[in-house]
Amino acid sequence: MGKRLSPANQPLQGELKVPGDKSISHRSIMLGAVANGTTTIKGFLPGEDCINTIKCFKKLGVPIEIEKEDVIVVGNGFEGLQEPNDVLYVGNSGTLNRLLLGLLAGRPFHSVLYGDESIASRPMDRVAKPLRQMGAVIDGRKNGSYPPISVRGGNLKGIEYESPVASAQVKSAILLAGLQANGVTTITEPALSRDHTERMLTAFGVELKRENTTVSLEGNQRLHGTNIQVPADISSAAFFIVTALITKDSELTLTDVGMNPTRSGIVDALLAMGANITMLNERQINGEPVADLHIKSSPLKNIEINGELIPRLIDEIPILALAATQAEGKMVISDAEELKVKETNRIDAVVNQLRLLGANIEATEDGMIIEGRTNLHGGTVDSLGDHRIGMMLAIASLVASGEVVLQNEGCISISYPDFFPDLANLKNN
Repeated sequence: MGKRLSPANQPLQGELKVPGDKSISHRSIMLGAVANGTTTIKGFLPGEDCINTIKCFKKLGVPIEIEKEDVIVVGNGFEGLQEPNDVLYVGNSGTLNRLLLGLLAGRPFHSVLYGDESIASRPMDRVAKPLRQMGAVIDGRKNGSYPPISVRGGNLKGIEYESPVASAQVKSAILLAGLQANGVTTITEPALSRDHTERMLTAFGVELKRENTTVSLEGNQRLHGTNIQVPADISSAAFFIVTALITKDSELTLTDVGMNPTRSGIVDALLAMGANITMLNERQINGEPVADLHIKSSPLKNIEINGELIPRLIDEIPILALAATQAEGKMVISDAEELKVKETNRIDAVVNQLRLLGANIEATEDGMIIEGRTNLHGGTVDSLGDHRIGMMLAIASLVASGEVVLQNEGCISISYPDFFPDLANLKNN
């Protein structure tokens, strides 16, 4: 039947802490699993993607317990990973699939990774190619490019690799394999992608070198168990940042938001559009910048989004597109081909679903063009199984003139299990 969503009939007010960062939650389990000793994780995101990460590492023989709001991982180094008795289900998570390939590339056993329908259509050759160069045996559908995908690890050698795409998943997979390789592993990107892996590796005691868009590390280093505090996810926060900006007379504070400069492009873009966003209580947690964000509704003006800004806000483009429909002028988003290989083709998904609500928006080969000052109306829309499309459409309902019916809303639990209760609380304040 779909979830019925009504417009906001009053300003949104209040304070909210969105769930823990999905990228950091994934990595905290992975690195804790191959560290020596105990890692305690606070603020872990209990969404489906991250729970699947826990399940995969349990199948690999790693003791992991959830105690109230903490996750306890007892690692025994890379050697503690054991050949799984079953296939490893990665669900909807490209991060889990690609990073796990990097980790398993150095282990002397056979594993098979598979996921849901969207994972089956997401290319893995971007990580499989460099991992094969390092010495791993990787195969899968369509000449080893698509899941289900198998990996048999072995003796790896360090490589120098120039990635054709700015991708944290590619970079991270190579670095995780490089930790198990003989010699130095170096990767250079065309632009700087998110650097959570590098920051967290440092927290686990790994030495690495970074210069511009190049990162390198020596193989055969040991990780040491540590305590990890996961900040609130800026990708989840982005939906409520835009909510406050486009809903008349609204004022909202979001606490403990991760402000990693490789991820905070959405805030920079909105500030350039005229958003009233103030960063408070700025600090560092486990090497990650964190701040409280105070947001007031603001008249926005559209800008062009392209170039090096794209990797810093690639996951936030759906909600940015919604903001553009309510801003003055025209927004042109380009250089965003990567959107085509997310959980859905997000260029087509954003354009087609927002059009159903009356948006004046068109797709281009590498992005979209959005006309602002659009009066959205009610209608029936579909998440298409993509959590970020689902949340964007739910926020669109707040400024629509009629009821919005959202089909397939369940996928939102992948990254934000309490999204609808949190939204309802703000509407009722």
